[in-house]
Amino acid sequence: MGVYLDVNATTPCEKSVIDAITITAAENWANPSSSNAFGKLAQDVINNSRNYIAEMIHGNPEDIIFTSGGTEANNTVVKGVVEYHRDWRARSGTSSGRPHVITTNVEHDSVALPIRNLEKNELIDATFVPVGRDGCLKVEDLVEQIRPTTCLVSVMMANNETGVIMPVETIGRRIFEVNNERKSKDLIPILFHSDAAQAVGKIPVDVQVLNVDYLTIVGHKFYGPRIGCLYARGLGARTPVYPLMHGGGQEGGYRPGTENTPMVAGLGEAARLVRLRLGDHSRAMASARDYLEGRLTEVFGAGQVRFNCSSAGRLPNTCSVSFVSSALPGHQILAGCPEVTASVGAACHTQDKPSDILIASGVSPSVARSTIRLSVGRTTSKGDVDTAVSALKRAMDQLVTRPLGA
Repeated sequence: MGVYLDVNATTPCEKSVIDAITITAAENWANPSSSNAFGKLAQDVINNSRNYIAEMIHGNPEDIIFTSGGTEANNTVVKGVVEYHRDWRARSGTSSGRPHVITTNVEHDSVALPIRNLEKNELIDATFVPVGRDGCLKVEDLVEQIRPTTCLVSVMMANNETGVIMPVETIGRRIFEVNNERKSKDLIPILFHSDAAQAVGKIPVDVQVLNVDYLTIVGHKFYGPRIGCLYARGLGARTPVYPLMHGGGQEGGYRPGTENTPMVAGLGEAARLVRLRLGDHSRAMASARDYLEGRLTEVFGAGQVRFNCSSAGRLPNTCSVSFVSSALPGHQILAGCPEVTASVGAACHTQDKPSDILIASGVSPSVARSTIRLSVGRTTSKGDVDTAVSALKRAMDQLVTRPLGA
């Protein structure tokens, strides 16, 4: 199978996560909404998982809604802004214009595209704040874009391609201050959302410190199953959530549909492991990433590789590397190196053009074109790194002398 360096795309489930899923499917298969004893056992599994996730992010279990994944959670937040603004106008008697949403120009498509769709249909106004040449958002650049009609700010906690960690804590603090000022002006409170898909399991995530109203969590990014959840501070009372679907009363009526109890159990177990071992996992990934970048520099030469956005604070596992002297595009390099599993950017993006995220982060199109993303995991060893770097060098040497397909 070679060396797997695509952890930011997805992770395998931990053994205990698989066990939790399997045992739950075999023993707690009943409908959690049923009032009988079997249903109660299934509901207990869901409640326990909710508690584990709450402990992981330092939130309250009653503020967590299980979803199919990060895309659903993000869409729930973004699309709910229209109803939030409408409800506020009805309560306040204000006839202000369209709701205004602020985000960055490097967000994942599950945030960016719903915003653009609402904007296209003239349901909202939107501002996409550009990041700096280091790939990081400057807080004042965002704050300057706040308008009287601003009602949602969405900033990812860490970028999936560059690994850059955004100043979410500082933004949360500033929005809190701005909201205090807006009270005296009868302006709509600004809700703050962060997509923490790439952050959870790699760096500490504390909703109290971050001052977020919403947080998106994605299980398969931290060795859990392919479901997720949405945290909403003071769900329903302080922070509104408007369901994307309507049906049953599951998840407090915010997310109808019979809960997928086995996957919820797996997500809870993955969260429990993060709570117990985050420090060890983070240090192991940082060590492997640093060793990887050192070996790439040694093998290819210091002037031949560029580590994008490395001057900013990054996730401990992410290396976006450009082979600056090569005319080979990243997807061709990887196609010629089957021993290494990696990507040129987000797994859900096209592979045949330079990454928009890299270009938005100040990387030139020619350099972005020769970039691959290498993301290490909890168990990536120095031996794995040595094997991967040697395979990449061998593949590139062969491709230069004999292009792929020739």
